[in-house]
Amino acid sequence: MRFRFVEEHRASFPTNRLYNVVGVSTRGLRAFRSRPASRRQRSDLVTLAHIKEQSRLSLGSYRRPRMTEELKEIGLDVGHRRVGRLMRQNGISVVRTRKHKVTTIARQAIAKQSAE
Repeated sequence: MRFRFVEEHRASFPTNRLYNVVGVSTRGLRAFRSRPASRRQRSDLVTLAHIKEQSRLSLGSYRRPRMTEELKEIGLDVGHRRVGRLMRQNGISVVRTRKHKVTTIARQAIAKQSAE
């Protein structure tokens, strides 16, 4: 967590001061950069790719429960909390659209105006 913070804020602050404040050594930071992605991170990337694809196919109408069902139908073993976390972290949300409801018929309105 500290190493990720340092990576994100390196451009904003002097590196030596940032390392001292956070309590990170340069050697530890180099080791962090060279580590491979964890099994969970790799699995999250695969799941996220499927979530993005299903979101695109559903035109952005699937929320967390329905998205979880779709992913399980595909064959991914995921829970609704994980799907919700990945959707939230990556800004995938439902785009809700409603049809325009006509409340007045123009011809009737014109007829009423001309009658008066």
